[in-house]
Amino acid sequence: MTPDKLEVRGVSKAYRRNGAPPVEVLESFSLSVPALEFLVLLGPSGCGKSTLLRIIDGIETCDTGQIILDGVDVTGKSGHGRGMVFQSFELFPWRTALENVAFGLEIAGVPKAERLEAAAGCMELVGLTGFMKAYPHELSGGMQQRVGIARALAIKPSILLMDEPYGALDVQTRELLQDELLGIWERQKTTIIFVTHSIEEALYLADRIIVMSPRPGRIDHIITVPFPRPREEGIKATPEFLAMRREIWQMLKKGATV
Repeated sequence: MTPDKLEVRGVSKAYRRNGAPPVEVLESFSLSVPALEFLVLLGPSGCGKSTLLRIIDGIETCDTGQIILDGVDVTGKSGHGRGMVFQSFELFPWRTALENVAFGLEIAGVPKAERLEAAAGCMELVGLTGFMKAYPHELSGGMQQRVGIARALAIKPSILLMDEPYGALDVQTRELLQDELLGIWERQKTTIIFVTHSIEEALYLADRIIVMSPRPGRIDHIITVPFPRPREEGIKATPEFLAMRREIWQMLKKGATV
């Protein structure tokens, strides 16, 4: 049997500040993610979605538990085949788009000519060939997020972690980038774990949706999305899509607090 690409084993996390009682964010969270799956994490604000993603990436530690990637314990270790895309683009304003994309390769010690060539290929992949010399302030929000995706892809991750990457964008740009992301995922053959608050976005993108409980975050429901690929915009208006959207909304309402 082929092992799961990623295993999250019993991860718990609490935040402790200024002597106040600890705030439990995640509790004994376990999850297996097969290679090449598009997995979406969906849940109320504060349920630990982003924290879980950062723990998987290794940029945040957990109190208990393990992150296993290809059979190797990578708990608390960044890199190791994981690339991260943030909601707040996190681009260096003094670097061109191409230089931003090449940054991870620079940190990894890749020679300049090689890393710029690889970065240019990733910019072409996200449709920004004509903007390599542009600085972040010269790019729209959608373009800046494309740069962020290209930067994550440049290190050739086996798992792409995306933390509400389209949350700050207008609806039209968000929908265009959803389609672009599906195209990139199908061509690049990588695993994606995607955090969102949007039920529609989750249903449109995912193979499986993990619906998380309110804090402390646990798995409330696991939903296998039945819609065939490739997916097109029109699917969002079908009775089947709308029925699943209502069903998931009812799941979220049960644990919602105002």
